[in-house]
Amino acid sequence: MQVLNVGNGFSTFCFLDNHQYNFKKSYECLAGMGIHAYISPPVASNTKLLELAAFQEQAGDWLFGHLAYDLKNEIETLSSENPDAIGFPDLYFFIPETVILLEQDKITLGSIKRSPSVVWKEINAVADTIPAAPHEVAFQNSLTETTYLETVNKLKTHIARGDCYEINFCQEFFANGVLLNPLEVYRRLSNVSPNPFSAFYKIEEKYLLCASPERFLKKTGNKICCQPIKGTARRIATSREEDNAIKAKLFASKKERAENIMIVDLVRNDLSKVCREGSVQVDEFLFVYSFPQVHQMISTISGILGDNVGIDEIIRATFPMGSMTGAPKKRVMELIENYESAKRGLFSGTIGYFNPAGDFDFNVVIRSIQYNLLRQYVSIMVGSAITSASDPQEEYDECLLKLEPMLKALQAVKT
Repeated sequence: MQVLNVGNGFSTFCFLDNHQYNFKKSYECLAGMGIHAYISPPVASNTKLLELAAFQEQAGDWLFGHLAYDLKNEIETLSSENPDAIGFPDLYFFIPETVILLEQDKITLGSIKRSPSVVWKEINAVADTIPAAPHEVAFQNSLTETTYLETVNKLKTHIARGDCYEINFCQEFFANGVLLNPLEVYRRLSNVSPNPFSAFYKIEEKYLLCASPERFLKKTGNKICCQPIKGTARRIATSREEDNAIKAKLFASKKERAENIMIVDLVRNDLSKVCREGSVQVDEFLFVYSFPQVHQMISTISGILGDNVGIDEIIRATFPMGSMTGAPKKRVMELIENYESAKRGLFSGTIGYFNPAGDFDFNVVIRSIQYNLLRQYVSIMVGSAITSASDPQEEYDECLLKLEPMLKALQAVKT
């Protein structure tokens, strides 16, 4: 909490926490605070990825930041006309003034402008608690339940006539006029739902409080891997026997397996665009992992990058992630724009880092709260994968299941 308290005093701060999950990570927590240099191309730019690649190569240093969902408009011929009340830029990365790496047996601190020992003394002098600040937040849904059910049936019609095979359809729960302490909300969210790709992320007045269980993309040397999630089931905290039965049912579900398989095929195709021929493989197929609220079906796909493949090419081939779009990717993104009522913003985008060697690790921004302090606007988006086998009511109930930890963190209710 001391690192969080200090970092929140900077205009820009990124804190990544794996909550001690063994998800092929080399750190417990990683933080970048303060801006030494940054890149955030304007919305109208159609060279954002090239600019990022040049910035990262020239920096040769730690970079923290994000890619928002609407970066899709540079990758494909698409547009975004839905309202956005949060305002995260499409792309933002910064070289931090200070980097803190917490591993199991050591802490590493680096600072550009000041002595690391002085910075560490300042951190230790700060309180390691965050004052409780109860919130009374009443969320509205961007879609009524009836409208949601009708929309899912419309999407199933698209699937039936061959427009797509699977589409990730999301809805927004929002509240206006809410004054929050984002650090306190993040602490609550971490207690309620500790997950391996969690993040506290701040750019000026814009905050993301993230409890994601999903990795988008990791690069180590010339190896790259992706771990899409498709398949969700509620956990039963009161009975291990019932909980294990639900886990087994998820693994055996034809519908959930079909969803995951479709995305595995999509990711294999994405990675093949930038990997050596014949190197793309499925390392883990339909594995069920357990998290605090839910069981999730996860597959791991990896490949060996081709020679001289740049970060811009990697992102262009893989973003937005298939688990948050569907298949075929471009067509479902057109349908998403048509049927959803708000811009996703940073939701179903990604937050992560580059290290000085050029390796990176990025999450999938789900199970998250977006907050604009100046506008006092809170946004939570949740979704599910719609296929020909989807039952609209079950999809709606899955959205409510995913919504629960964020509502608990905010001590909020859905109206």
